[in-house]
Amino acid sequence: MSTQQFPTETWTPANFLERVIAATPGESRLEMCIQCGTCGGSCPSGDDMDNTPRQIFAMIRAGMEEEVLASNTPWYCVSCYYCAIRCPQEVHIPDIMYTLKNMAIAQDRYVDSVAPDWSQTFVDYVENYGRSFEFGLATRHFLRHRPSGLRDTAQMGLGLLTKGRMDLSPQKIEQMPQLQAILNRAKEVEATL
Repeated sequence: MSTQQFPTETWTPANFLERVIAATPGESRLEMCIQCGTCGGSCPSGDDMDNTPRQIFAMIRAGMEEEVLASNTPWYCVSCYYCAIRCPQEVHIPDIMYTLKNMAIAQDRYVDSVAPDWSQTFVDYVENYGRSFEFGLATRHFLRHRPSGLRDTAQMGLGLLTKGRMDLSPQKIEQMPQLQAILNRAKEVEATL
């Protein structure tokens, strides 16, 4: 069920599933989800999500709009596309998560302030350095939202630092101008939608 099948001037999405598909750029393939769970098992942020992507897709089909848009799941998606690469049905999961974020913002439905902040911090690092900066992301997250957990994670962080598995400062990618051009073009396209 692709939006290209329906003339836009005469067709209006009738239910939540159709609205999500219509709002997702390109072909989402959401209707192809077979509920295998590969996406949730592949997700590096899955432990922090209150629903797996598979559960979110089932909830979309069930018309549970309020519950989906209040979920923190889309906000913890870091758009690594690992789930999409592993999906046997080629569902464009990160694109759907981005659509759900936009819908939640437009309808002022998201409840959890932690997940949008996490998402924005991640995006800020990618836009400024071309990659995530785990030390900064984790430090900011714990200082803002879970200061009591900072002590427990500090020990793990120290271990990662001493083994050279984590940097103390962000490192820029070599091709930053090309990435900036791509990101700027994406923002231009988004503004026209």
